[in-house]
Amino acid sequence: MVTLEIKYEGHICKKEFGDWLEYSIEKDAAYCLYCYLFKTAKGKQAGGETFVSEGFTNWKCKDRLNIHVGQHDSEHHKARMDCEALMNQDEHIQSVLHKQSRQMRNDYRIRLNASIDCIRVLLRQGLSFRGHDETESSLNPGNFLVQLEFLGAHNKEIDDVILKNAPKNCKLTSPDIQKEIVNACAIETVNVIIRDVGDSLFSILVDESRDVSTKEQMSVVIRYVDSSGHVNERFVGIEHVASTTALSLKAAIDKMFSRYNLSMSKLRGQGFDGASNMQGKFNGLKALILKENPCAFYIHCFVHQLQLALIAVAKKNLPISNFFRVVGDVVNVVGASCKRSDILREKHSDFIVEALERGDISSGRGLNQETSLQRAGDTRWGSHYSSLISLISMFSAVSDVLEIISEDDSSSPDQKTEAFNLLESILSFDFAFNLHLMKHVLAISSELSTALQKKKIRIL
Repeated sequence: MVTLEIKYEGHICKKEFGDWLEYSIEKDAAYCLYCYLFKTAKGKQAGGETFVSEGFTNWKCKDRLNIHVGQHDSEHHKARMDCEALMNQDEHIQSVLHKQSRQMRNDYRIRLNASIDCIRVLLRQGLSFRGHDETESSLNPGNFLVQLEFLGAHNKEIDDVILKNAPKNCKLTSPDIQKEIVNACAIETVNVIIRDVGDSLFSILVDESRDVSTKEQMSVVIRYVDSSGHVNERFVGIEHVASTTALSLKAAIDKMFSRYNLSMSKLRGQGFDGASNMQGKFNGLKALILKENPCAFYIHCFVHQLQLALIAVAKKNLPISNFFRVVGDVVNVVGASCKRSDILREKHSDFIVEALERGDISSGRGLNQETSLQRAGDTRWGSHYSSLISLISMFSAVSDVLEIISEDDSSSPDQKTEAFNLLESILSFDFAFNLHLMKHVLAISSELSTALQKKKIRIL
């Protein structure tokens, strides 16, 4: 009867005091689960030896249980809170780490997508990425960082995880990260082009030049007809070559073909300039490719041939060669300083106003725009035509500027002499005749050059 009474009393106590009171049949004693798991060394109220190791057996004195529980700030309640936290799966360290890692992954994804979006815009517009001063105090840290700040200013979700709000070791704004993203964009773009080519026949356009760092670079363009029947010309990359010999260029092309799984047997055309290492009959790049694939017909760029013919004719005709020399000197002298360029624009504006008042020219949208003398290139004879057109339209203003320079006391004797000689030259009949003659000739060749550069033109 005593044992049954004790068990009955223990059952009543357990029901009254909740789950923290545990009963041991073997020892016929009660224990505090909370204090057993999270015992402290701050006195008997926290469990002491009674509720932890010895066991509570005085069932007639239930007040001891209330004393053990104590107030809201007692050690028992602290142990209870620790135990509940342990049993709470949401507070488990693995759950906490999982939540943190998931949030970090989400923040990283937002940060990476923001950097990619900014880089895509800059690549599409052909803009530079970096600035001279990229510190936080800089007013112009570069296009990439400015674009990223602008994106964050218009999207709070992005702003919360980029730049100052990003971890210092994971901002995704360093130059190396920018280059890696750009390289990834280039790879994906070329892969799309290669998939579009598929098993179709294609031709290549190759040219080489030296960049600003004095490295020889070979650019490659693929020309093909897509599944819709449209002719496409796609730039696929620039290859660094150790030398410009035909063997080096051929090795670079083979390397690029191997990288993109392009077959030399599918090649049906090759287009280069007229250099000996390109179109040499025996050892040129053209000959090396023809030995491997006789169907890869070589076609010299017609526009380039036209320019070479014009250059050769102009150089062999002394009056015309001297004429273009004088035109180049006029452009250099008149546009040598901002002051002279301002005078030229002012004189030309006055001439336009007088011509409109006389009715010699008509006004309208897109007419009589502010312009300047166009500088001609060395080999691009389309630029020579533009240069002559601008000189004819501004001839009166150019003459006035040369006269001002020749009479200006602030100019050096050499400058005054040069301006005087140029003024006499352009006012001569021979110069005026050659000016209008070459304008007429280059107008015809310019129209032909533009037609030859159309993508839809056929060789026949």
